[in-house]
Amino acid sequence: MSELSRPVWPAYPLSALVAGLGHCYLGRWKRGGIWFVLYALALAFLSARSLSGALAPGEPFVVTALQFNAVSYADVAVPLAILLVCLLDVYLIGLTERTAALTASADDPRSNSS
Repeated sequence: MSELSRPVWPAYPLSALVAGLGHCYLGRWKRGGIWFVLYALALAFLSARSLSGALAPGEPFVVTALQFNAVSYADVAVPLAILLVCLLDVYLIGLTERTAALTASADDPRSNSS
């Protein structure tokens, strides 16, 4: 599939699922990897519950995190902010590619528009 025929919209839900996955879909592997590592580090170290909850005996972190009444805003603020900025980055990449494709097609001398 060529770059111009590949739709951009699947990158949005992919990025909403896992940060960086939409970038990989668009062919930006290095950028996608950086977003994924940043998101994983935020989940591991910046989330207030992860270090204390993951290392403490008792209920596993995943089970505790899925109990919505036990999770506070501070536990998810930084990873959520990274995910939102990643989605914005995917949108801006798609917008830039779409604008560049329209500009290139308008400047094409074989085009019927004058």
